[in-house]
Amino acid sequence: MEFLFIGLAVGAVVAYFIFARFNKEKSKLKTNEQSLVIMDKIRSVCKFITVEGDFSEVYHYENLKEKYLSLLLGKKKAIVLVNAKAHVGFDLSKVRMTSENERKTIVLTNFPQPELLTVETDFKYYDKREGWANPFTTSDLTDINRDAKNYIVDKIPQSGLLDQARKEALDTILLMEKIVETIGWKLDYTALTLEDRNQSKIEK
Repeated sequence: MEFLFIGLAVGAVVAYFIFARFNKEKSKLKTNEQSLVIMDKIRSVCKFITVEGDFSEVYHYENLKEKYLSLLLGKKKAIVLVNAKAHVGFDLSKVRMTSENERKTIVLTNFPQPELLTVETDFKYYDKREGWANPFTTSDLTDINRDAKNYIVDKIPQSGLLDQARKEALDTILLMEKIVETIGWKLDYTALTLEDRNQSKIEK
């Protein structure tokens, strides 16, 4: 009877440790899954627009590619009014972060620079002149639209939109913090610096 009792006691202790170990491994696995889910969730937001700017520019087109042919057949010219809406923000797929599972903390180690995400354009043609035997082709119009859009894109760095978006980086990080908090985790960005002119530190 005594041996039976000892055997039951030993069995109970072994079962306890096996159960505790199993629960610990299960909890660790769940924590790992949580960290992966939350990091994927942040990256799935992907491109986050923070600043929008409107542009209206006049683009002058003249076909100079076929200079000698134009002398014979007539020049092609056009004045194009380009109305554009530029969206500047952050590509969150470029965010780098690690997880500290024991502290249930996501550590933000790198935050991307703002960039031009999209440009929506509308073109209106004025004073469109064709040569007497040198009409505009579909290819010409495609080239004009592309060059006119690039004309706008080249002006964006001097527009101040990127600087404005850079100042709103903290708001984007705070949004990420809210996402992390939805599963009871914390976002640690205390050591993060933005790569701007002053290398300023992000503070809560």
